[in-house]
Amino acid sequence: MLSAHHVAWSLMEGERAFGQATRSRRRASLTRRLFRRCAECAQLIVHDQRALTRRTAGATGVQEIPVAAITGTVEPGRAREFDSEFRPSPRTRKRWLRVWTAEQTGPGLPPISVIRVGDAYAIRDGHHRVSVARACGALTIDAIVA
Repeated sequence: MLSAHHVAWSLMEGERAFGQATRSRRRASLTRRLFRRCAECAQLIVHDQRALTRRTAGATGVQEIPVAAITGTVEPGRAREFDSEFRPSPRTRKRWLRVWTAEQTGPGLPPISVIRVGDAYAIRDGHHRVSVARACGALTIDAIVA
């Protein structure tokens, strides 16, 4: 059983990590504008789920995949909440902190759900978990690959 002190400490660490991630996103956006780089390059790529599921041969089960290989999403709404590096927007704060706290204090989170796109992956479910994993410096994450 975790003490209230441990949970509170984890929440403070989460606040710090979230602030750092959102500041990093803002800095990258300003740098992109300053050097007049394309805005689309920093957005999370949105794939058509129907086209991808027709090409793939069914679920291959739970695997450990590299976090860096997750480069897109199948949900257009989530593409606005995260940039191409899965840095969160400020409006995701509440949910992001809940996932952070669960990751730090709980027995672990369920695997994310992804679709293989060549050598990379498009995420179906688990955007916040990927963002938290990147903020923690994780190299791999458990995923249900379809």
